[in-house]
Amino acid sequence: MTSPTLSAVPQTLSTTDFEASVHALSPRIAIFDCDGTLWSGDAGSAFMQWTIETGLLSRTSIDWLDGRYRKYKRGEVSELAICGEMVQVYQGLRETEVRRAAADFFLAKIERNIFPEMQRLIAELLRDGVEIWAVSSTNDWVIEEGIKRFGIPADRVLAARVEIVAGLVTDRIIDIPTDQGKVDSLLRAGIAHPDAVFGNSVHDAAMLAIARRAFPVNPSPELSERSANEGWPVYFPASVRPV
Repeated sequence: MTSPTLSAVPQTLSTTDFEASVHALSPRIAIFDCDGTLWSGDAGSAFMQWTIETGLLSRTSIDWLDGRYRKYKRGEVSELAICGEMVQVYQGLRETEVRRAAADFFLAKIERNIFPEMQRLIAELLRDGVEIWAVSSTNDWVIEEGIKRFGIPADRVLAARVEIVAGLVTDRIIDIPTDQGKVDSLLRAGIAHPDAVFGNSVHDAAMLAIARRAFPVNPSPELSERSANEGWPVYFPASVRPV
């Protein structure tokens, strides 16, 4: 009888060791994923649900997006496609209206989920003059609202984005940073070899791999296994630390 295969388990850092490891690196450029890394939960899908519940989206848009999201959950629609469609669905709306909804949403649903350890770390890095970027496949309206809480300027955000024409949202995609797309977005911003990268998902793995040091934070099971294989120690903020 063959014994069951056990998943690899990475080293887990304490908060003290995690912070010390980051500062010992003396990074010049640090890159942060957002959902699951700076706060718990998926702000992209939660914002979609919020705009459905608050009536921002039309019934036709809701029905179309609901069908596509169900297919995504079944593996019939790719991560790249659904991330783009979750921004395109707002076409025809005034961007000011969507940004106002994003501000209300983040305050009501996400702000309480911010990891204080990550907020403190970023404040220390900014104080030390580190260039910090936020990279996310969630729409730019939500991400730009969220990173205000961390002191990261909006021009350092690479997020899912569509073209805005005459103040109206269109369906013309500018960028969808996910998987290798996160690396590509960083390259277009002139960043090929960041010193530190922080991410929580397997969709951050390509971005983590180009860093001088990778810091998986609150890693998903898939990223946890990848981290063990790569020799990347992982970190869990207190509110999501496994028992």
